[in-house]
Amino acid sequence: VQLQASGGGSVQAGDSLRLSCAASRRTTSNNGMGWFRQAPGKERQFVAALSWRGDNTIYENSVKDRFTISRDNANNAVYLQMNNLKPEDTAVYYCAAALGAMATRDKSRYRYWGQGTLVTVSS
Repeated sequence: VQLQASGGGSVQAGDSLRLSCAASRRTTSNNGMGWFRQAPGKERQFVAALSWRGDNTIYENSVKDRFTISRDNANNAVYLQMNNLKPEDTAVYYCAAALGAMATRDKSRYRYWGQGTLVTVSS
């Protein structure tokens, strides 16, 4: 399975971006999906996750109420809508497919990773 993340860019604080993650085949319809991010000099951190049915979501506290994860299983796609962006959201964002169907924040549970898309938020 290959995951392709896109939609990153350079924006101002308060702006919105929508990240997309396209999968090479239908595996994502049976997998929990997640978004992680990695800022320069820092470890990759959990951002949001969604179960394969789409009925369970988990968010990292700093993005809760600003970011929304969603999926379109018919089109093998997962999205991350990011609103009210802040400079501390600046990072490379990665989408990933989990080993199971549940939403999880555990990085070790993710088997497939996309190549990342850069989000830069200036103040």
